Amino acid sequence: MTDHQPALARITHVEKTAERTGTTADTGAGEELTVLAPAAAAALNLLADAVRRGGADQDDIVQALKTARVDEAFAGIFDAASERVMEAADDPYDFGTRLDTDNLSGAASDIRRALHWL
Repeated sequence: MTDHQPALARITHVEKTAERTGTTADTGAGEELTVLAPAAAAALNLLADAVRRGGADQDDIVQALKTARVDEAFAGIFDAASERVMEAADDPYDFGTRLDTDNLSGAASDIRRALHWL
């Protein structure tokens, strides 16, 4: 990168680590989510801060997000949640369960489409 090209982002602040809250020996996978969800949110906040402080234009920002596949990573969370709800269901034909999984899958699709149209 030459000195004349605007930077996509400049990191000026480092987010503090996610704190463990509400964890017990019985939580198992729930403990993992309790720790990782705030860490993921902190990473997204760092990305948003870097975009705000950077000198890149809209095309550069969108292309960087697409190249990094941020949309797929974020949508993957909702896909995984949908799969997990369906796997944990006692009755896979229960309307409430199907609605939950459809909503989660729909959220994943919306995230993918949002970046596709930019």
